[in-house]
Amino acid sequence: MAPQVASAPVTPDGRYLVVRGRLWRRANPGLPAAQLERLVHELMSARRAVKDALKSSDSVALAEARASVQAAKEALGERGPVWWSDGTPDENRRMVQNTRYAAWYGALGSYRQAGAALPT
Repeated sequence: MAPQVASAPVTPDGRYLVVRGRLWRRANPGLPAAQLERLVHELMSARRAVKDALKSSDSVALAEARASVQAAKEALGERGPVWWSDGTPDENRRMVQNTRYAAWYGALGSYRQAGAALPT
Protein backbone atom coordinates (compact mmCIF):
# COMPACT_ATOMS: atom_id res chain seq x y z
CA MET A 1 0.00 0.00 0.00
CA ALA A 2 1.26 3.49 -0.85
CA PRO A 3 2.26 5.86 1.97
CA GLN A 4 -0.37 8.27 3.21
CA VAL A 5 -0.18 12.00 2.75
CA ALA A 6 -1.13 13.87 5.93
CA SER A 7 -3.57 16.13 4.09
CA ALA A 8 -5.21 13.24 2.22
CA PRO A 9 -5.65 10.16 4.38
CA VAL A 10 -6.08 6.82 2.67
CA THR A 11 -8.76 4.41 3.83
CA PRO A 12 -7.47 1.32 5.63
CA ASP A 13 -8.24 -0.89 2.62
CA GLY A 14 -6.34 1.47 0.29
CA ARG A 15 -9.29 2.02 -2.04
CA TYR A 16 -9.93 5.71 -1.42
CA LEU A 17 -8.30 8.88 -0.28
CA VAL A 18 -10.27 11.53 1.57
CA VAL A 19 -10.21 15.12 0.35
CA ARG A 20 -12.34 17.70 2.19
CA GLY A 21 -14.45 14.91 3.67
CA ARG A 22 -15.17 13.19 0.36
CA LEU A 23 -13.95 9.78 -0.81
CA TRP A 24 -12.03 9.63 -4.08
CA ARG A 25 -11.14 6.28 -5.59
CA ARG A 26 -7.43 5.62 -5.92
CA ALA A 27 -5.68 4.13 -8.91
CA ASN A 28 -5.53 0.37 -9.19
CA PRO A 29 -2.49 -0.74 -7.16
CA GLY A 30 -2.21 -3.80 -9.41
CA LEU A 31 -1.14 -1.74 -12.42
CA PRO A 32 2.47 -2.30 -13.48
CA ALA A 33 4.68 0.69 -12.65
CA ALA A 34 5.39 1.52 -16.30
CA GLN A 35 1.70 1.45 -17.20
CA LEU A 36 0.81 3.56 -14.15
CA GLU A 37 3.43 6.14 -15.10
CA ARG A 38 2.19 6.26 -18.70
CA LEU A 39 -1.45 6.65 -17.63
CA VAL A 40 -0.65 9.38 -15.13
CA HIS A 41 1.26 11.22 -17.86
CA GLU A 42 -1.76 10.87 -20.17
CA LEU A 43 -4.06 12.16 -17.44
CA MET A 44 -1.89 15.21 -16.76
CA SER A 45 -1.68 15.96 -20.50
CA ALA A 46 -5.45 15.68 -20.80
CA ARG A 47 -5.94 18.02 -17.84
CA ARG A 48 -3.63 20.56 -19.44
CA ALA A 49 -5.66 20.22 -22.64
CA VAL A 50 -8.84 20.98 -20.66
CA LYS A 51 -7.20 24.09 -19.23
CA ASP A 52 -6.05 25.24 -22.68
CA ALA A 53 -9.46 24.60 -24.24
CA LEU A 54 -11.18 26.57 -21.50
CA LYS A 55 -8.74 29.40 -21.93
CA SER A 56 -9.33 29.53 -25.68
CA SER A 57 -13.11 28.93 -25.39
CA ASP A 58 -12.82 26.01 -27.84
CA SER A 59 -15.84 23.82 -27.10
CA VAL A 60 -14.78 21.03 -29.47
CA ALA A 61 -11.30 20.80 -27.96
CA LEU A 62 -12.83 20.96 -24.49
CA ALA A 63 -15.12 18.01 -25.19
CA GLU A 64 -12.20 16.01 -26.59
CA ALA A 65 -9.96 16.89 -23.64
CA ARG A 66 -12.61 15.96 -21.09
CA ALA A 67 -13.14 12.64 -22.86
CA SER A 68 -9.38 12.05 -22.62
CA VAL A 69 -9.44 12.80 -18.89
CA GLN A 70 -12.29 10.32 -18.45
CA ALA A 71 -10.49 7.65 -20.48
CA ALA A 72 -7.28 8.05 -18.48
CA LYS A 73 -9.15 7.91 -15.17
CA GLU A 74 -10.99 4.77 -16.26
CA ALA A 75 -7.71 3.15 -17.34
CA LEU A 76 -6.21 4.03 -13.95
CA GLY A 77 -9.21 2.52 -12.17
CA GLU A 78 -10.27 5.81 -10.61
CA ARG A 79 -13.56 5.73 -12.52
CA GLY A 80 -15.60 3.07 -14.27
CA PRO A 81 -15.69 -0.48 -12.94
CA VAL A 82 -13.99 -0.98 -9.57
CA TRP A 83 -10.60 -2.65 -9.52
CA TRP A 84 -11.27 -4.82 -6.47
CA SER A 85 -13.03 -8.15 -6.74
CA ASP A 86 -14.63 -8.80 -3.34
CA GLY A 87 -18.03 -7.39 -4.32
CA THR A 88 -17.81 -4.32 -2.08
CA PRO A 89 -19.80 -1.50 -3.69
CA ASP A 90 -18.09 1.64 -4.91
CA GLU A 91 -18.38 4.66 -2.62
CA ASN A 92 -16.46 7.05 -4.87
CA ARG A 93 -17.31 10.74 -4.46
CA ARG A 94 -19.50 10.13 -1.41
CA MET A 95 -19.07 12.08 1.80
CA VAL A 96 -17.04 9.84 4.08
CA GLN A 97 -19.42 10.46 7.01
CA ASN A 98 -22.15 8.67 5.00
CA THR A 99 -20.08 5.56 4.28
CA ARG A 100 -18.72 2.52 6.06
CA TYR A 101 -15.52 4.54 6.67
CA ALA A 102 -17.26 7.08 8.94
CA ALA A 103 -15.96 5.70 12.26
CA TRP A 104 -12.43 5.36 10.91
CA TYR A 105 -12.48 8.91 9.58
CA GLY A 106 -13.96 10.28 12.78
CA ALA A 107 -11.10 8.74 14.75
CA LEU A 108 -8.59 10.62 12.59
CA GLY A 109 -9.60 13.89 14.25
CA SER A 110 -7.81 12.99 17.46
CA TYR A 111 -4.67 12.02 15.54
CA ARG A 112 -4.63 15.30 13.67
CA GLN A 113 -5.10 17.38 16.82
CA ALA A 114 -2.22 15.55 18.52
CA GLY A 115 -0.01 15.94 15.45
CA ALA A 116 0.50 12.17 15.31
CA ALA A 117 0.94 10.06 12.22
CA LEU A 118 -2.30 8.88 10.66
CA PRO A 119 -3.31 5.29 11.39
CA THR A 120 -3.30 2.84 8.51
